[in-house]
Amino acid sequence: MKIEPIDLPARPELADAARALLLDAARTDGVDAFSEQFLLGLADARLGHRHILALDGGRLLGLAACDASSCELAVAPDARRRGVATALLAELGGRDVWAHGNLPAARSLADGLGRTMTRRLLVMAVEGEALQEVARFEPRADVEALDLAESVERFGRDAVEEAWLSANNEAFSWHPEQGGWDRARLARAQEADWFAEEDVLFLWAAGEPVMAGFHWTKWHTEEDPAFGEVYVVGLASAFRGRGLGDPLLRLGLAHMAGKGAGRVILYVEAENEPAVRVYRNLGFAIVEEHAVWSQG
Repeated sequence: MKIEPIDLPARPELADAARALLLDAARTDGVDAFSEQFLLGLADARLGHRHILALDGGRLLGLAACDASSCELAVAPDARRRGVATALLAELGGRDVWAHGNLPAARSLADGLGRTMTRRLLVMAVEGEALQEVARFEPRADVEALDLAESVERFGRDAVEEAWLSANNEAFSWHPEQGGWDRARLARAQEADWFAEEDVLFLWAAGEPVMAGFHWTKWHTEEDPAFGEVYVVGLASAFRGRGLGDPLLRLGLAHMAGKGAGRVILYVEAENEPAVRVYRNLGFAIVEEHAVWSQG
C-alpha cells in the first residue's frame, strides 16, 4: 500500500474512482463519508482541497481530503481493518477529521489514536402530520416574503446578493464553513445542480430594500420520494429579537411542504441547545449525527 498526495481535479480518472469508492462506502455505512463541499472538491480546483490517496497498485483503497479547517476520510468497505485509515490519519498529522455518522468503527479508531470529539453536528427531521402542522406561514405587516427570483426582479441582483451576504455573514460570523462568504463563494454555491432560485426565500422590511432574513431550502431528489432540507436560515443583526425566527423557519417549511415534501431535515450544532430545543418543540427529532475528532 502506498500513501501519496494527488491533485484529483487534475486526475479525472482517479476522481471517478474516488466517487465510486464513496458511493460504495455510503451503501455499506448508510451515510455519506464526504460532505457536499468535499465531493465538489474532487473535481473543482477552485476549492483548493488537498487529497491524499491510499493505493495498492492501480486500486484505490481509501482517500482523505482537507480544506483549510478540517479533513474527511473514507476507506473502501472491502479494504477495511487493514490499516488504511490509520495510515491516512498518520499522513494528516494532527488535522481535525470529520466522522460522518459518527459510526462505532470510526469512534473506536479515533479513541485508539488518542483523539477526542470536539464538535457534534446533529441531523434532525420532521415528517408526516408533524410537518404539516408546523408548515404554516402567517404573513406579517412588518416584513414581506419574496423568493430570490422575485427579489432580483424588484431590487436587482447586485443589491439582493449583497444584502444576502451581509445577512449571512452577520448570522454566521462564528461558523467555520458558513461564515465569511463573498460574491465568489455565493456564486459557486449557486452552481450546484440542485440549486433553484424559487427555493431561496427572503423576508424584506416592508416597503424597503432591507433584508431581515433568509431561508435557503434544498430539494433532495436522490431519494424517492424527494424530501426537503432547511439548508441555511439566518437573520440580519438588526432584526433579531423581533420574533422573526419562527416565521422565517415556517416560511421555508411551508414552501417545501407545498412542493410535496413529506419529510424535511436540518443540521444543527449539538452545543446550540436553545436551537435544538426549538426544533424539538416543532416536532423535529435527531436522526443522525456527525462529529469532528481532534488530536489531543
